[in-house]
Amino acid sequence: MWPLSNEECYVSIDIEADGPIPGAHSMLSLGAAALDAEGVLRDTFAANLEQLDEATEDPRTMRWWASQSAAWEAARADPQPPERAIKRFSTWVEHQHEALGLPVLVAYPAAYDAMWVEWYCHRFTGTSPFRRRAIDLKTLAMVAMGAGYRTTTKSRLPRHWRPPATHTHVALDDAIEQGELFFNIVRELNIQRGDVALAAEERPATRTDRRRRRQERERLRRPGLSA
Repeated sequence: MWPLSNEECYVSIDIEADGPIPGAHSMLSLGAAALDAEGVLRDTFAANLEQLDEATEDPRTMRWWASQSAAWEAARADPQPPERAIKRFSTWVEHQHEALGLPVLVAYPAAYDAMWVEWYCHRFTGTSPFRRRAIDLKTLAMVAMGAGYRTTTKSRLPRHWRPPATHTHVALDDAIEQGELFFNIVRELNIQRGDVALAAEERPATRTDRRRRRQERERLRRPGLSA
């Protein structure tokens, strides 16, 4: 699927944190969804992290968390030491590399999530499995919509791009949702460039399609499927 490659895998990343920047604040949870070049969800990863000893909680961020009690509880369930969680994550990404192709991080916006992933990977493993390879969905949406930065907020994206799943602020849920959004935008770009074969496939999803996608998402959320 243009402009994607069968020699790459696309890792949709979502992180939750207790402040705006890593180091001064802590990553609370990390969710990742690995997709192949056709948009098939192939594997997932999820981990909650213990807060850094030297970091502090940002008051403004914590006021927001106070309004998200269910997401906060999900992000604080069974946290792991950061070193352990990030080593597991890096190993998981390397497994995707071997199975699917060169890993490319996908995020909305990449400037935020990639910053946290790079910082934590370098801090706890000495390197990053992505090596600065990242796709920013915000920029992709600007191109597909022919619109400016402030116009391409998630609430203003075309309705048929938006995944049916609710944005929960639970890292894995949101990573999967974001992966679906990524491929919906890529398909839109293919249609715009006149890819007739792909345009013919862009029929509305049937009830069976939606059920199958939901079943696959639930299967990949089950314990034991993350590295």
